[in-house]
Amino acid sequence: MKGAYTLPFVEGLKNEGALFMECMQTPQARAQQHFFFAERAAGHVNDFDKSTPEREINKVAIIGAGTMGGGIAMNFANAGIPVTMLELKEEALEKGLAIIRKNYENSAKKGKLTQDQVEQRMALLSGTTTYDDLADVDLVIEAVFEKMEVKQAVFQALDKVCKPGAILASNTSTLDVNEIAAATSRPQDVIGLHFFSPANVMKLLEVVKAEQTGADVIKTCMKLAKRIRKVAVLVGVCFGFVGNRMIEPYGREANRLLLEGAKPEQVDRVLTEFGMPMGPFTMGDMAGLDIGYYVRQSRQEFISHDPAYGAVADRLVEKGRNGLKTGRGAYLYEAGSRVPIPDPEVLEIAKQEAERLGVQQRDNISDEEILVRCLFTLINEGACILEEGIAAKSSDIDVIYVYGYGFPVYRGGPMKYADEIGLSTLLDKLCTYRDQLGEYGEMWLQPSDLLVKLAKNGTSFSEFKHKE
Repeated sequence: MKGAYTLPFVEGLKNEGALFMECMQTPQARAQQHFFFAERAAGHVNDFDKSTPEREINKVAIIGAGTMGGGIAMNFANAGIPVTMLELKEEALEKGLAIIRKNYENSAKKGKLTQDQVEQRMALLSGTTTYDDLADVDLVIEAVFEKMEVKQAVFQALDKVCKPGAILASNTSTLDVNEIAAATSRPQDVIGLHFFSPANVMKLLEVVKAEQTGADVIKTCMKLAKRIRKVAVLVGVCFGFVGNRMIEPYGREANRLLLEGAKPEQVDRVLTEFGMPMGPFTMGDMAGLDIGYYVRQSRQEFISHDPAYGAVADRLVEKGRNGLKTGRGAYLYEAGSRVPIPDPEVLEIAKQEAERLGVQQRDNISDEEILVRCLFTLINEGACILEEGIAAKSSDIDVIYVYGYGFPVYRGGPMKYADEIGLSTLLDKLCTYRDQLGEYGEMWLQPSDLLVKLAKNGTSFSEFKHKE
């Protein structure tokens, strides 16, 4: 800009060209170029081809009219697709539809919709309290409580009433889609459609293929995602799929660092300075600490070997500190405010837990240690996912993290960031902290086989291809 008013026109153009080429060679430019192609590549999968037929989706049903169900319904109404919402209680149904109307009215107040458009979209939404009204829908999406028995009961009911060829989808964020499919007589029609909250805003859709999901069902759902303006990424079945499985070590290490003497605000600062929209403690408070608590309770068989796992977070929940909704979690919140206020009581709880568990507290935890332990373990989990074939390619993981978790696009996503800094750097740092942390490091900071192999070969995640 300075050149535009200080240099003659021809020289100004030359200057601009030189500066543009300089920008082209930056990691930020490479990251965003990578992401541009990654988003488009996500739709190219080996599970179907041009000859695979698609199923027609002209009518949709949503089971559950809560926050998630309502958000999902809005996507289809926005695309002009009629939706039937099912709740077993009339008052829950009416409340859900009223919230959707309120959301649309708010958009109209901001000038994003006309009142006619609000009415058109609401006219596409209808409610029912009986499964029998779902006999003619082409797609059903279940958005009920995240418990296997609850979801299986819903799918058994759907299996009885839905027409042959209807796609039965679950919005589960962590559960085994194969187990859900096993509750039906038509596992080939069952798929996971994991929307991210708020579902009417977030662009990402994890499409989860189970072992017996038909190729035509996968193709139909991937194409449907475009109709409802989502970016679909196809993933396999494992606990948490791609996004939530990778966020586990991120949150685990943040909580462990608190136990070891780090302050929540230091951990959050390091990760927001890196480019995350919020740090892990703020994110936990926003989501509700009780959600993580219930997940840990359900996964005891995987974490019971580490008695300190999530110990401080568990104590906070047991003291009624569930986060923003209760006015206190890892931070305090004033009424009506989302601004986190550091709370010395949390540090005292961490100190007591450290003493109880025999964990040595330190006051010299560096910013680098926080970044490596939270972020590099997340990337390491991504390498395991890649190696297992849960994600088909590293760029798919990047799309999930940028659109689903707010990973900074100027870093290209976690796997691109790792490629950019070099996998040998990633491996060295992980091994350094693994060795420093002794028994805990051996337990949780082991580099994945794929990371070790690629780092030794001097190659990158983006070059890794599965053997067919």
